[in-house]
Amino acid sequence: MQRRLSNYEQETIINFNKAEVIAYIFTYDKTWQQHLEKRLGLKPTTDNGFGGREYEIDKKRIRPPRAPVKLSAEARAKLTDRLRQSRVPASQNAKLQAKSEATGQLP
Repeated sequence: MQRRLSNYEQETIINFNKAEVIAYIFTYDKTWQQHLEKRLGLKPTTDNGFGGREYEIDKKRIRPPRAPVKLSAEARAKLTDRLRQSRVPASQNAKLQAKSEATGQLP
């Protein structure tokens, strides 16, 4: 009889150390399993019988977490303007550009 694990017990573990070049990923999450198998082309090295699978991957392919980018108000305004212009059709874009240059404000 197969025992069903709670969501809390269905964990994902990424394990590596400084001495080895291989990282180990153990997960119960089907989304992670599909990503590792279909997108990265990895094959599971072990299957625990409860739905958990372990994969081996080159440690270089794992990125350390990064701090979020903090933008100044001016930088945020420039990005907002650029995004707004990319969403507007070209005919309207020229009108908005002329208007913003004349007023010195964002449309």
